[in-house]
Amino acid sequence: MGIIKTDFVGLYIYEPRVFKDDRGYFFESYNANVWKAEGIEHNFVQDNESRSQYGTIRGLHYQVPPFAQTKLVRVTKGKVLDVVVDLRQDQPTYGKQFSIVLSNKNKKQFLIPKGFAHGFVALSKVAVFSYKCDNFYNKESEGGINPLDPNLAIDWRVPQEGMIVSEKDRENPIFGEHKAFAQ
Repeated sequence: MGIIKTDFVGLYIYEPRVFKDDRGYFFESYNANVWKAEGIEHNFVQDNESRSQYGTIRGLHYQVPPFAQTKLVRVTKGKVLDVVVDLRQDQPTYGKQFSIVLSNKNKKQFLIPKGFAHGFVALSKVAVFSYKCDNFYNKESEGGINPLDPNLAIDWRVPQEGMIVSEKDRENPIFGEHKAFAQ
């Protein structure tokens, strides 16, 4: 339990310590000191939440500087497959993807640093997705990659006929033709 490093610089999984008894459970969903002890500090300024039905794919979204965002994401109801694609051209993981299942049962969280395109798909009948951001949303800084990009070939774990993708996300460019993320 605790903070787990991935092979991607700055990308972490957090498994909180959950205290369960016959009344239910308790856990700290966020404690800045836990992250600070690992040398990770962010000043989160905005919390967001979405509700999605099974098969809904949201993403792949990102913000370019100066409005780029680090996100700490989790699921409070249901289950999602959370996916990121590294857009940082100076990293050996550029263009590679990482995915993790987040659910209200496993209580895992995912810290996604600036420079990643992010998306998720609802794998349960209903999923409530919640996240913190360290910068405010800015429409002009918005970027996106088509989540169905055949070059990325993301396995969304949902049959194609069950996928629900917004027209806006379907119209986003494929990887390589997307708005560049320059740090």
